[in-house]
Amino acid sequence: MRLASLRRTLSDLKLFGRGFLRNKIGLFFSLVFPIILILLFGSIFSGSGTNPIQVYVQNRDSPAPTSPSGLFIRQLNQTNVIQVVPVDNSTDFSQYLLSHSAANGILVPQGFSANYAAKNRVNVTIYTNPADATSGIVIGATNGVINGLNLQSAGANPVIGLQKQTIASQSFKYIDFLVPGLVGFTVLTSPMFSLVNISSEYKKRKLFKQLSLTPLTKGEWLTSKVIWYTILSILSFLLMTVVGIGLFGAHIGISALILPFLVIGPLFFVSLGMLVGTVTKSVESAAVVGNLITFPMMFLSGTFFPVNTMPQYLQNFAHVLPLFYVIDGLNQVMIYSNISQMLYDVAVLLAGAAVVFVLAVSLFKWRED
Repeated sequence: MRLASLRRTLSDLKLFGRGFLRNKIGLFFSLVFPIILILLFGSIFSGSGTNPIQVYVQNRDSPAPTSPSGLFIRQLNQTNVIQVVPVDNSTDFSQYLLSHSAANGILVPQGFSANYAAKNRVNVTIYTNPADATSGIVIGATNGVINGLNLQSAGANPVIGLQKQTIASQSFKYIDFLVPGLVGFTVLTSPMFSLVNISSEYKKRKLFKQLSLTPLTKGEWLTSKVIWYTILSILSFLLMTVVGIGLFGAHIGISALILPFLVIGPLFFVSLGMLVGTVTKSVESAAVVGNLITFPMMFLSGTFFPVNTMPQYLQNFAHVLPLFYVIDGLNQVMIYSNISQMLYDVAVLLAGAAVVFVLAVSLFKWRED
């Protein structure tokens, strides 16, 4: 039996460490990726309470700032939790909230000021989305303002009450938003990771050089990948929808308007993955760059939690991520039936996909220089 040798142990440690340091993918997931997660979740959750939440407010009472209803709205703004967005009295408030995909709204009824002055009971209606994390915060802040005004009325009983109502005809659940988010997640990850790996690996193994000897063009090769991942996206959508509705009772609508996102999404991310694999010099560097692009999109585009719960600077950043428009568009179709916003998301995606596809085809070479 051979005795343990510190020298052999240290030699093996040195050899293994040298090999590990050459593995950029291993370094990324061991050192860089945990830091990215800390930065992302730390930024999202540490700052989420410092940004005012936009709340649509319709005041059907006296608009005068000195009136009780004007004072109520002014104090809502002064909470630093709520940012009041006034809504004109000529519009149907509940339909307005639905068409704007709003999570929160407050309706001040006609006669609010007169009833408050006479110490007669009057109710403020708050519209919420139970699945949205901001709704509980808005309810708490509104209750605080109401309690303050009730104390000022010096009556025996509270004058202002709060009645709650959901924004849509149904009460949304977290699963209702999770299904579109995960559909968007698969639209991103499958084509993106695959094409980053395929393009860099084919380049390394000179397979593109062999393909150049065939009649196949670069555009045709890339289009075939778009078609394949479109089929996979549709299958994934069907599976997740069946599971979401069948097992968890998700309240989501199924419409042909979902198809643009299951086609344009793969077109965008196949092209982006191809572009990353083309411009990087090695398989390892392609994987690292692909991960650096993909993981922020996973967590900042509304896949697992609403974008409007993030700090404002992260919300602004989310609006430059293509996955945001995939998930937001799916939400508009499957949950809110908001066609105008859905068309905007499609237009942004289509423009971005066209640019990235042209770049991928133009920079992609069958033969390396």
